Amino acid sequence: MNKMITERDTSRDTLAKKDRSGNVISGGHLVARALKNEGVDTIFTLCGGHIIDIYDGCVEEGIRIIDTRHEQTAGHAADGYARQTGQLGVVVTTAGPGSTNVMTGTATAFRSESPMLHIGGQGALTQHKMGSLQDLPHVDMMAPITKFSAGILSTERIADMVCMAARECFNGAYGPSYLEIPRDVLDREVPVESAVVPARGAYRASTRSIGDPADIERLAAILGKAKSPAVLFGQQVWACRGHEAAAEFVRAYDIPAYMNGASRSLLPLDDPHHFDRTRRDAFSRADVILIVGTPFDFRMGYGKRISREATLAQIDQNYGTVGKNRDISIGLAGDPGAILAALAQAASGHSDAGARKARLAWMKELRAVEKQKLEKLMPLFTSDSNPIHPYRLAHEINLFLGDDTVYVGDGGDIVTISAQAVRPHRPGQWMDPGALGSLGVGTGFSMAAKLAAPEKEVVCLFGDGSFGMTAFDLETAQRFGAPFLSVIGNNSHMNQIRYGQTAKYGDERGTVANKLGDIPFSKFADMLGGYGEEVREPAEIAPALQRAREAIAATGKCAVVNVWVDPDEYAPGTKAQTMYK
Repeated sequence: MNKMITERDTSRDTLAKKDRSGNVISGGHLVARALKNEGVDTIFTLCGGHIIDIYDGCVEEGIRIIDTRHEQTAGHAADGYARQTGQLGVVVTTAGPGSTNVMTGTATAFRSESPMLHIGGQGALTQHKMGSLQDLPHVDMMAPITKFSAGILSTERIADMVCMAARECFNGAYGPSYLEIPRDVLDREVPVESAVVPARGAYRASTRSIGDPADIERLAAILGKAKSPAVLFGQQVWACRGHEAAAEFVRAYDIPAYMNGASRSLLPLDDPHHFDRTRRDAFSRADVILIVGTPFDFRMGYGKRISREATLAQIDQNYGTVGKNRDISIGLAGDPGAILAALAQAASGHSDAGARKARLAWMKELRAVEKQKLEKLMPLFTSDSNPIHPYRLAHEINLFLGDDTVYVGDGGDIVTISAQAVRPHRPGQWMDPGALGSLGVGTGFSMAAKLAAPEKEVVCLFGDGSFGMTAFDLETAQRFGAPFLSVIGNNSHMNQIRYGQTAKYGDERGTVANKLGDIPFSKFADMLGGYGEEVREPAEIAPALQRAREAIAATGKCAVVNVWVDPDEYAPGTKAQTMYK
């Protein structure tokens, strides 16, 4: 075996001479080889001198390179690609501003528990602490918003460290990792046999743990005797691809199911166990409540909105989340899909005819309340008011969705409103900013969804504020053959903030720092050669959406439908300011 070459030997000619076989490999090619072994087929990036050898390696390994106009879009796209494929999403950025520009994307993935690897550049080790171009303490900056953050100091360890970071992305609850690679470490060539390159899948352990089997039996007994239970499926259920197990579980026990985040539409819309408008009613009266794969955070009032009289059970990938913010009766840490499948198998051993009869009556009661609540919303959904009521826009989008349409929501109040109306038809077809509440995710998410599944249609509902943040990357989507439909609920304000500000300070100061310009965003699509249309009448929403769909199919270009909505209509959650409570 050839002698390992030290970091001091930085000349490519020198390195090649020291390896008698001439079989050398650069750090960038080791990155690409390790990513290939992780099943990565696409990276998102914005070019920079610190990282170009990674591109050369990706070309060699057949990994697709999607270069964006802003790193924020690249970060959100890597997150979105992970959500849609269930595999590792990867973003590669240069040092300094390249890395800091993607921090919001990394933090979004962190709060949304999305497996994303961020690889960032750094100045050469030989320039350490000398003030090199774009030098920043990236590893320290990324540590609080990742599961794993480290620098790579040896070319021979590059592939090994990439695999190490990838493992951490799937360790317990999913999340992002960060790796920093100095320029000279990345560019350096080493003998292939001196580099540590784990084989594909050779080190990967099973993560499908069900916890203690005794606890499966305990929870199955509790559920089998329950007369008015309810279950909430969160982000993790879809992330671990446990949707089929979730469906099997609710049918085994006859439990009304509610869903949030990416787990929306885990069940078919016509499934008798699918509920979405009565969660508060159920949680205030249920005798047993099961929370699966979502924390007791602000979206759940930190657990305060759940009856103290109920038996409360929790399933989560992260042991630290179980029982956090709210005492529980029983908790299981493990893979949500595997646990739900085990519970479904155990159901027959804990069957109680009287309890099952009561559960069927309970679901019938909740269904009646669901119907009443929908009837109450229908006048808003079908409103002919002008300016257009945002509920009407959301309802029209819902009617527009096909079986293979992925829906993306990017905004504040407009996305909160859409959550009451938009119901995608299949699992995995809902994407939103998540618990971080990041604006600007829509372009990256939409492009990623289309790249992950070109046969699917992608529709993104933006607020006008969020659209303006990343809209230029519609050109990127077109450049890579991933066109999607942007629908903008345009009220010329950052409206979610405007409501609370007006309530606190009055009309005179209610629009300070949240009033935007009246922008005809359809012209943006025209500029890019796509289809654009302005909509000011409620009856024109559906025809405009259909024309946009046809234009995308005919031209392969993006479409923008700019819908002018009433700035003085708000979601109930915005009016109650529940996000702050």
